Formats: sequence, structure tokens, C-alpha cells
Amino acid sequence: MKFITDKEQVKAGLIIFRRGDVGHDQFYCRVRLRNEDRYKTISLKTSDRQTARDLAMDHDADIRFRVKHDVPVFNRPFSQVATEYAEAQQRRANAGEVSQARAMNVKNKVDGPLNAYVGSTQVHLVSQDRWSEYPLWRRENGVGRRNGIISDSTIRIEMSIFAAIMNFAIAKKYVPASQRFEGMPKLKSGRRDEFTLEEYRKLHSVGRKWMKEATTPQGIWYRQMCYNFILIMCNTGMRPPEAKNLRWKDITKAKDKDGTDILVIYVRGKGKERKLIAPQSVGEYLERVRALSKATSPNDAVFTIINGKPAVWLYRDTVEELLKYAKLREGPSGIPRTTYCFRHTYATFRLSAGVDVYILAQQMGTSVKMIEQHYGHVNTIKHADRVLMGIGGWDAMHTEMDAEFDKQEAKAKSVQAIKAKQLTKPPRSKR
Repeated sequence: MKFITDKEQVKAGLIIFRRGDVGHDQFYCRVRLRNEDRYKTISLKTSDRQTARDLAMDHDADIRFRVKHDVPVFNRPFSQVATEYAEAQQRRANAGEVSQARAMNVKNKVDGPLNAYVGSTQVHLVSQDRWSEYPLWRRENGVGRRNGIISDSTIRIEMSIFAAIMNFAIAKKYVPASQRFEGMPKLKSGRRDEFTLEEYRKLHSVGRKWMKEATTPQGIWYRQMCYNFILIMCNTGMRPPEAKNLRWKDITKAKDKDGTDILVIYVRGKGKERKLIAPQSVGEYLERVRALSKATSPNDAVFTIINGKPAVWLYRDTVEELLKYAKLREGPSGIPRTTYCFRHTYATFRLSAGVDVYILAQQMGTSVKMIEQHYGHVNTIKHADRVLMGIGGWDAMHTEMDAEFDKQEAKAKSVQAIKAKQLTKPPRSKR
């Protein structure tokens, strides 16, 4: 290297030198890593040669200890490791191992909140405490979708990527295995409220009135499209990404074993593909959409905007407008409803109708565990007669217990009143 001056070999694999490209005469040392063609250069911050030799020997011993005990030798900021991880995910996406959407999501999380939180921190200093404190920091320093609160599901996704980056650093030997994050901070369930049967009927009836009140051709088009979109989503359980990817060629007519007309819909989303079954009524809603659409070729998107281009946001603003109009924007938990609530509504109705959990999980492209975790409350309501079996006798017992308690309480009050009178001094007689 041309900038190296006053070079001296202290021992094999260890030199001290000065640099000719800086404005001081302090020494540096360069240590060669054993069995590797790599070097670590360290500023010794002294211009005394003997002190420089002594410090160089200390650094050489420290590095040999690190190599022996699998302790990282080179420091890296978290942002550098995170970028390496994101690039590795992109290569996997290019090879078809993961979806392009996942690779893009990782990059966005790395470039956004994760680097803002610990990007400049050396990766070997990112501790379990920093990991555990992330949810609070995220809520204090971020804004959720449409200026709302950061959702728990968003935080979980970001923390899973955070943990994956640290696992990547461990695999690369940038940090020791002891820096693997343990567990996941407990966050409340992010389940959005579904629509009850009464609310769904209200949405259905109010939606027809809402469509008739449109005053412009564009307003009429979007309200009709939005209304039929909601009906399709509530009767298929599709995820919004699957609806965005849906093409006309993905829909075929069929018959079930009893000869009833059904639809078979091929959906793609979240890096997976599946077929779902829908009733003939969904076919009628789809025909209304086809009549409205300017894009009806086999390869065209089913859900489009008015000019025939694919609907990226799936009528988000129009859906919100209808929900507000119907006074159904927020559910009982106070969480604003979104298009995902239509999927939750479908699951709730199917479970209430007695559909087997395993079959429903296949239909919805999810796991039985997820169905049980998010919709366990449905089975309780569905089997209320069993849960409340014998409750009449139980209520009668409590009525008798309450009556006995009231009787005892009244008796105690009577005794106290008598004692109070006895303790009261009689008034003096007038002379």
C-alpha cells in the first residue's frame, strides 16, 4: 500500500506502521488472521515506537483469543449486516425460493424502521434488551396505516425480520451465538372485528340504498363495483392480495357431488397458490363485475378501476365511505374495519354453520391452529346450549342463596338498630 510508511515487522503476521495520507505521525498495527488471507488494521493512537510495539502485541493476543473462542474480530454496524441480509433475500427471490414481495418487504423494513432504530449501532452491541424495547419505540416513533396506531401484526413482522438479521449475523460469525434473540415480546391479538349476521344484513341493505344515491357516472360505477366486491369477499374468504391477483381465467364453473352449480377459483397470494370453492351466488356477483368492467379478457384482472387498469387499493376509500355510511366503520373493539374484515366475516359464518375446522383451513389457505386461535370464540357461541347446559338449576340455586343472604342481612340490621336504641341516653326530665 503506497500510503504505508515507517513500516516495522514486530513478529510474523504483525507489523506497525505510520500512514502518509494523514496529518499525524501516530502508529497503526496490522494483524494477519491465522489460516485466513485477511488482516485487521488498528489505530494505536501513539507516536512512540516502543509503546506502539507493546500495544500491537496486545492487539495480536486479543485477536488470537477471539479467533480461538469464535468471538467476532471485525465490527460492523447493524445497517451493514441488515443490507447483506436483504440482498441475500433478493437473491433467493430471484431464484424462486421466496416471493419477490417478501424480498421487497424485508428491504423496506430494513431501510425504514429497523435502521432508524439500531442502524448505526455495532451489531455486536445489539442486545436482548434492545430487541425487547422495540415495540414501545416503534409505537412512539411511527404512524400506522392512514395515520393510525402501529398495529401489533406490523410490529411482529418487523421483529421477525429483526431476529432473522441477527441469526444471519450469527451464521456469518459476525456475532456469537449468544446474541440470538429469545422469545417474542407479548403483544395483544390483532384480530380485526368481523361483521355479525345483523351487521352483514345491514351492510347489504344499506349498500343498495347507498348505490342509488350516487349522483355522477363515476360515483355510480365505483359504488356498484365496491358493493359487489364486498359481497364476493364475504362469500369466498379471499385475502385482499389474492383478490388483487385474481384473473378472469382463474374462475371456472363446476358441480359438486350432488350436482349443485359451484365455482372453482384459483387464487395466488403470500407466495402460495390454491383453489377455493364458492357458491353460485358469487358467480352472479362476478357477472355484475364483468358487466361493469372494461377489462374482461382471460388474462385481465377481475377487480379494476374505471379505466380497466388493475385496482391496486381494492376500492379502499369507497369501502371506507360505505362503512361510515352504514355506521359500521368500527367494530366492538374500536378497531377500524378494513377489507380483511370480510375474510374474518366469511370464517365466522362458515364456522357458525358447522363447517369442519380442517376443511375451512384448506379453503382459506391457512392452518387449523390459526383458525382455532382467531375464531375460537365462534365455537363457544355456536355451542352455547352445551356451555349453558343446566344453567336454569344453577340460576335457581343462586336465587335461593341470594334470598338467604338478604334475609340474614336484614336480621343483622334489625339487631344493630335495637342495640343503637339501647345505647342512646334517655333525655332528662324537665323540672
